[in-house]
Amino acid sequence: MGTLLTWDLVLFFNINSKWTSPFLDSWLPWMREPYLWAPLYLFLLVLVLYNWGWKGFWWIVFFILTFAMCDQGSSFLKGLVGRLRPANDPNIAPYVRIMVGYYPQSGSFTSSHAANHFGLAMFCFLTLRSYLRRWAWLFFVWAAVICYAQVYVGVHYPTDILGGALLGCLAGTLGGGFFNRRIGLDPLPERTT
Repeated sequence: MGTLLTWDLVLFFNINSKWTSPFLDSWLPWMREPYLWAPLYLFLLVLVLYNWGWKGFWWIVFFILTFAMCDQGSSFLKGLVGRLRPANDPNIAPYVRIMVGYYPQSGSFTSSHAANHFGLAMFCFLTLRSYLRRWAWLFFVWAAVICYAQVYVGVHYPTDILGGALLGCLAGTLGGGFFNRRIGLDPLPERTT
């Protein structure tokens, strides 16, 4: 366990302090902001309602339930584990580069951003991949960028991200799998040109 935590700390400081650039300094703090992603969520809601009607409504319900499972599960683990965030740990706080205006005081493990975004990415991937085909993998790229930003700005360790991503993928698999088995989205008819 000591070796894992050492590697976690080394990777954290590489991402937070060494692998930096002015471009990433200006771009990554914005990537973790929920309002930046509101248009994507709105697009997904319109997409499923327009294409699948009442089944789209149930897709939205399961999307929200998946988010709730991820968020509540992550919050529960934060209270259970009680790990300090990097800048709240007095041993390393002076060396952490903080790039956010508000620094959370909640626990660090697991990352709620990672759990929520990987949970929604897995849910969307499982339920929309027959429609989006190979583009469905972009949901995971989206989640990974947000999670990398969490470490970059100094609010989480890499293992917090990994734990949150695993929790999110589990919740997304449960939510998406249940939705596909019980309701599912019908394949869209091929469009002729």
